Amino acid sequence: MTTGMLLWVMLLGCERPPEAVVPFPEGFAFGAATAGFQVEAGCPTLSPEQCEDRASDWYQWVTDPSIVGNESLHVSGEPLSAGPGMWELYEDDIAQMERDGLSMFRLSLEWSRLFPDAEAETATTVDELAAMANPAAVARYHEVLTALRDAGVEPLVTVNHYTLPLWVHNGVACHEDPETCEASGWLKGERIVPLIGLYAGFCGREFGGEVDTWATLNEPFATSLSGYLQPGEDRSSPPGLSLYGEGVVASMVHQIEGHAAMTDALRAHDAVDASGDGTEVSVGLVMNMVAISPKDPDDPADVEAVSRMDYLYHRVFIDAVTDGAWDDDLDGTADRTRPELADRLDWLGVNYYNEVKVNSLSFPIVSGVPVSTFYPEFSWEPYPEGLERVALRAADFGRPVLITENGSPQVADTPRILREHLEALDRAMDQGADVRAYLYWSWVDNYEWNHGMDLEFGLYRLGGADKARIARPVMDDFRVIMAAGGLP
Repeated sequence: MTTGMLLWVMLLGCERPPEAVVPFPEGFAFGAATAGFQVEAGCPTLSPEQCEDRASDWYQWVTDPSIVGNESLHVSGEPLSAGPGMWELYEDDIAQMERDGLSMFRLSLEWSRLFPDAEAETATTVDELAAMANPAAVARYHEVLTALRDAGVEPLVTVNHYTLPLWVHNGVACHEDPETCEASGWLKGERIVPLIGLYAGFCGREFGGEVDTWATLNEPFATSLSGYLQPGEDRSSPPGLSLYGEGVVASMVHQIEGHAAMTDALRAHDAVDASGDGTEVSVGLVMNMVAISPKDPDDPADVEAVSRMDYLYHRVFIDAVTDGAWDDDLDGTADRTRPELADRLDWLGVNYYNEVKVNSLSFPIVSGVPVSTFYPEFSWEPYPEGLERVALRAADFGRPVLITENGSPQVADTPRILREHLEALDRAMDQGADVRAYLYWSWVDNYEWNHGMDLEFGLYRLGGADKARIARPVMDDFRVIMAAGGLP
């Protein structure tokens, strides 16, 4: 026993000294994240017709027999009724969030719930669009957002988390023939960019009284990767096309333009300070950022390939919406500046899960993308130290950083994994990264896209037909961390 410990024992009898805490910055937000499609379905007492959003491309994708039966697309076919049913149970979950000490919760508004049919395409103003909204869905989202505010939990709302209305994107038809499908989603920019901009304007005006922090899109490059380049077991997204280089480029370009249109619309139509603290509306973007390492650290070509992957995965999008830098031919060098895209980013969201090893190639892996002369090997093993690298990389873009997703399906080991990720994040902040939030993925086990319920990411698991929430050990540790405002 050290002299210092002996003095504590003498002064306090058998009591131990208070445990030290590594504090996170004042005002740092701890919380959890979800996406509407993944958590809303599966209501314990509402009928499936009331509970499920059946008007989205993702509902079609996981239920259509031609997709579920296609082994190359890796869609589980598990019924959405297996989900956690938050459309019905939001208030119960929010009450638990308040008890657990969450200060922020990320959720998404589902475009296809609010505007389930193509009538919405005839609108030319936010006023016209508002008259076409599904009143039941509008009312329900107001109830959810109000419940969060009343519980002292800040809502971070994603306007578009992957899913598109069927009238905007028919994934099955585009899988069969991308050249002839009319509802082609991100392939046709002149159609989707104004549509999603108007939708964002509606969201800002309708829900701005309850929301201060908005995210436009979730993981835009992942949409391009798993929808048009490499759908596979890890993620297969509509329209599930392989090596469709034209689609990769179009979807990337149009999502950049879509983000800018959504940002402008949110800034124009959300003029309400929901928190009452003088905070203006804040609009960000959620990127899937990976820790990129050379396959062979001793090979200069592999080392150089890291920068090419970083450019395509991260910089193409972020450079455009910060500085307006635009690379017409995607050769790795910006050709011009587009001022209508610049300064469309108030904060940068980071979804971080894994490391990627990359090796150099002598040819591009994506047709029409000269900078894609590399091959990435993804590993889904937890790599906590990578969060330090990724947080510092995100901070390079000069915007506040929010960790909008981080977690692991290795449920037996998640307490250790959580702590090691937060230790890595603390090291990044010690080096100057302006990180303001950490949101765990996910609040509850959810419908993990093409995997169904096979992957268990939740702080809570589901128990029985009533979808009872049962805390995992990681939740116990997370409560302590949130209460301490840092790492004990």
